[in-house]
Amino acid sequence: MWVRLVELFLTFPSFATWLRFLFISLQRGYLKPNSGKCIVKLKQFFAVLCTASLCTSVTSTYAATPVPESLNVSDLSTTSDGEKSWTLHAQSTYIPEWKNNFNSPYSGAKSFLNSSEGDIPVSYTLTATAFLGARLWQGGEVYYNPEFFQGIPFSDLAGLGAFTNGEQQKGTAIPAIHYAARAYIRQTFGLGGEQEHVQDGFNQVAGNYDKQRIVISYGAFSALDYFDANAYSHDPRTQFMNWSIATAGAYDYAANSRGLTFGLVGEYFANDWVIRAGRLALPPSPNILELDYNLKDNYGHQVEITHQHFLWSQPGKLRVLVFQNHGLMANYTDAINQSNQANNGSPPNILTARSVTTKNGYLINLEQALAEDVGIFSRWSRNDGQSEAISYDIGQSLSGGVLVKGTSWGRKEDSFGAGFAINRLSAAEIQYLQLGGVTMMIGDGQLRYKEEQILEVFYSAKVYKGVYISSDYQRYANPGYNADRGPVNIYSLRAHIEI
Repeated sequence: MWVRLVELFLTFPSFATWLRFLFISLQRGYLKPNSGKCIVKLKQFFAVLCTASLCTSVTSTYAATPVPESLNVSDLSTTSDGEKSWTLHAQSTYIPEWKNNFNSPYSGAKSFLNSSEGDIPVSYTLTATAFLGARLWQGGEVYYNPEFFQGIPFSDLAGLGAFTNGEQQKGTAIPAIHYAARAYIRQTFGLGGEQEHVQDGFNQVAGNYDKQRIVISYGAFSALDYFDANAYSHDPRTQFMNWSIATAGAYDYAANSRGLTFGLVGEYFANDWVIRAGRLALPPSPNILELDYNLKDNYGHQVEITHQHFLWSQPGKLRVLVFQNHGLMANYTDAINQSNQANNGSPPNILTARSVTTKNGYLINLEQALAEDVGIFSRWSRNDGQSEAISYDIGQSLSGGVLVKGTSWGRKEDSFGAGFAINRLSAAEIQYLQLGGVTMMIGDGQLRYKEEQILEVFYSAKVYKGVYISSDYQRYANPGYNADRGPVNIYSLRAHIEI
């Protein structure tokens, strides 16, 4: 029944659908409030949803409108012990990008093109998101994120192992589209002992929680909401934008063509340790919007262990994650063998070589503060590289960098970042591409293989409360793993507002 309800409000992401979801759940006993206070909280949450329905229709204009210094709507729900019953935030991000007319002696069906080959002169993305949440019963919270997206990528989002803008979805959205980016339930079970206060934030109702606790989340969200976090490189709306610097490049996490999934995540918090595990939906075939909501045939498993430590009296975290995807994916060797057997001169084709298979991988993720305003990060990730990609066309990835707050030059809310990524492919995928094959994201028709090397630097300046303007530069050597092409220079601006 829960799956049917979640599918319902994902298909029709509206206020009326959320009302239906909550009332049916209460009526049939799926939500069991233990006091009359739940009714009051439901009314509060419905009021917030009404506000958000207006907010999402105008959020894209906020970047040009100053945010009042006194605006903090979530403070209205604060109780005497620092807990809140609901939360409401919003963000909007606009990112235009330009590139040089780089060296390109040839191109294929999935090449990154320069302007002389007919590519667009400017790529851009515009997103606006409302973050709504409410605590409706003891330990029980619900969250809903209606989102607006408009944008067009360079080269139809093809030709690079790691693309330039983490906000870019796999495809063009002109005119704008809107959808439910997240819609899920979270239940916390306290295990006693000391407590800690969790601040109000995006998809987080402020409250006091046992340091030892179990948290279960079920619904629609992004795998990256829970896994592969990093304090210094995780959010392309405010930090590094490159796909393989903001995340572990070879972590082929469960996602549809919007980067979202559906499933179940369990978390165990025990002081300095956190263990997370999830079963998340994959698409019935790679890189499409549809998901396998039954979680029976196409799914991904991931388990992550996080340990918080202190080094040189500064905090840090080490994360280790393993994952396995199970579903309909092409095997590169099978595609090559099919082409050899056909012996008709055609290149191998993953579309004719798909079968139910598994893909395994792991990542190691480190963040470490060097001072109060300086932190470094590094990630190493690898997958078996035998099957086509769900998220990124990367078999191995090493990335790292530094993030510096502007305190030392008198602008403590500004930040400067410098990072790198080195991405590689498996031997099987290299052979497939050299024979003229193309994947869903890369393929120049031929290949002089060399690892894709990326450098990114950015500066983010706070210009008003909740308003940030950034400039960003990225340099690609061997774009799409091809030494015959490039280098590519990407110049970006970013306007971001959060309430």
